[in-house]
Amino acid sequence: MTRRGFLVSMTAAGVAFGFPRSSVAAMDPAAADGVPITPAGDAFEPTLWYWIDSEGQVNVNIIRAEMGQHVGTAIARILADELEVAWESVHITHVDTAEKWGTMVTGGSWSIWQSWPVYRQAGAAGRTALVEAAAQKWGVDPTTCQARDGAVSDGTNSITYAELVSAGLERSFTEDELKAIPLKPHAELRLVGKDVTALDIANKTDGKAIYGLDAKIDGMVYGVPMLPPTRLGSAVSSVDESGAKGVKGYLQTLTLDDPSGTVPGWVVVLGETLMAAKWASEAIKVTWNAGDTSGVSEDDINERSRQLIADGTTGAILPTETPDTTAAFDGATDVLEAEYSTQTVLHFQLEPVNATVFQNADGIWEIHTGNQWQSLILPTLSAALDTPADKIVMRSYMLGGGFGRRLNGDYTVPAALASKALGGKPVKLVFFREDDAQFDSPRSPSVQKLRMAFDSDNQVVGMEHHAAAGWPTGVLVPSFMPKGVNDEPYDPFAIDGADHWYSVGPHKVRAISNDLANKTFRPGWLRSVGPGWTNFAVESFMDEAAKKVGIDPLDFRLQHLKAEGYNAGSAPNAVGGAGRQANALRRVVEMSGYGAADLPADTAIGIATTFGQSRTMPTWTAGAVQVHVDRNSGRIDVQKIWLAVDCGTVVDPDSALAQCEGAALWGVSMALYEGTTFENGNVSDLNLGTYTPLRMIDTPDMEIAFIDSTEVPVGLGEPGTTVIAPAIANAIHNAVGIRLRHLPMRPQEVLDALKA
Repeated sequence: MTRRGFLVSMTAAGVAFGFPRSSVAAMDPAAADGVPITPAGDAFEPTLWYWIDSEGQVNVNIIRAEMGQHVGTAIARILADELEVAWESVHITHVDTAEKWGTMVTGGSWSIWQSWPVYRQAGAAGRTALVEAAAQKWGVDPTTCQARDGAVSDGTNSITYAELVSAGLERSFTEDELKAIPLKPHAELRLVGKDVTALDIANKTDGKAIYGLDAKIDGMVYGVPMLPPTRLGSAVSSVDESGAKGVKGYLQTLTLDDPSGTVPGWVVVLGETLMAAKWASEAIKVTWNAGDTSGVSEDDINERSRQLIADGTTGAILPTETPDTTAAFDGATDVLEAEYSTQTVLHFQLEPVNATVFQNADGIWEIHTGNQWQSLILPTLSAALDTPADKIVMRSYMLGGGFGRRLNGDYTVPAALASKALGGKPVKLVFFREDDAQFDSPRSPSVQKLRMAFDSDNQVVGMEHHAAAGWPTGVLVPSFMPKGVNDEPYDPFAIDGADHWYSVGPHKVRAISNDLANKTFRPGWLRSVGPGWTNFAVESFMDEAAKKVGIDPLDFRLQHLKAEGYNAGSAPNAVGGAGRQANALRRVVEMSGYGAADLPADTAIGIATTFGQSRTMPTWTAGAVQVHVDRNSGRIDVQKIWLAVDCGTVVDPDSALAQCEGAALWGVSMALYEGTTFENGNVSDLNLGTYTPLRMIDTPDMEIAFIDSTEVPVGLGEPGTTVIAPAIANAIHNAVGIRLRHLPMRPQEVLDALKA
């Protein structure tokens, strides 16, 4: 049966899917038709993060973007647990941009980690205020009262939150007062870590959830972009729209003038309908003067990385415990060296980027879109529109996949410029898949050189890690870059993971920005960011080092994961240090049977361990992967994945599991299937016919375990990705004896290595 036939038969049987009303533009994924809930009567707002109304309903304000991870549910339960309300009375609203919310960003696996202290304090503040109000009403000591399920009791009297709010309640807290409020002991948390119904699951299921592509504003026109031959430096020479004149619904063609420099050389075609604009764009001829990078290839970018690595004067030296490795290598008995590389990776999120923009009756520019980092793109929009930032507001929508692509909100700029050219009229700009791929902010190709020094007893006495790639933070938000010990700034999202928790003596980590990559495209943050390539190198290299000195890779890792000195860990985020990473590794070995399993020929298990995104927020992760290698075809069959994860307190068990499952599969996809190349200044793969992510048929079995912990919850969106590629590479070596040092590891590379 066809999909259309299935839908027709379902409708005929009396089953219908809900769709958002066309008049609704703002988004709330948990409310009917996207309309945010409003308080009944007066509302009590202990902090800006939520209100309680006279019916006892609680609405939690969420600044994080929703892209399938149920972030609102996780954050709301943190607050509701401290507030002591029944889950059935909790609602969420994903707020629009306003200065009071502070930095609005959803990335880096930061959402729960950063929200944990803020929303716990906010919930505790409300509980404290309500208990005090009840105690005052009864003339009793507040310490004799207890809050539970939206009511306060002293053993004799009882009153609901709704009644207290209805009677009038005013109480605010200073920052110092919030920090001083006692929080619940971990053992008394009743929602955190328990299974609850996701607040937005119903509307996601029945089609009421509203995505950017659903936005519809009265009087809007549709636009599609015509992209220049290079990401930067191109300029329009001429536009011939004569061929589009006969396309029904075609309106006009705009050549954009962008003061922000975000979309130089862009042309936008407008139509009464989306397809009218698209068909017209295919009949329009544009001549461009191409930028300087029109002939750049992937090989050129990688060769530039190798040149920069070879030049010892380039890059930033990270502040490891002992970054000077000169003596260690000068006095070494033996040295192991290896180069690792990774290809360009595209996001290919399900929903292509899009934005709807107009100027409302109050003169405010409204940006309707799904975005992961509203605070980052607002200044750019201000420059593009030549308008103060307080005259621009972003309306939040669901994201049909983000994976880091929507951290860079550059796709909103051409929509804004097109609307401005029409005097503020609503323009809905939609990128078709090929446009989306060409305008992507991809993960940069990378080249890394690793070195390890050994003494006469085969003991590790020093290590170096040199990594060169395009820097997303360097080109998009350089203010986020810290400085190394040599006073040079570095992009943490292009080097995190290289500063590992192994004790290896002096340890030099050098991060190098590839200037040619930065000029050719806009490097982007892609799920797992730097650790997606740095951990591939580190954990492959640890296996290589272990084999060199004749020690089992597990024992070699455990010998060097010592919770001492620089690797001892510290509160609040890294308590336990390397010891917790070693514990995760032991756990995954138990789960997988690594080293003990009796497996068929050309089949083996490989292991790897990482710490998630960064040393400042470590998620201790260990992975094991079982693969079979077909010597005739070169095909790598991933049969099973095991993950052991210590993320501190697990806030939302179901979403935590889903995050790790998705991350692990993303890891498989980038390890074996995903990768494009730059040719003539642009990526060579523009659609899923040639760009081939992991398919469902190739999805392996997975077993994921969370290690019990009462420590601070840290990130889960990305850590599960970082262990997969090195575990697969190590498994391939264990199975057939070849070492692959480039991602993706495709069949031809396997066959070439087997023949070598």
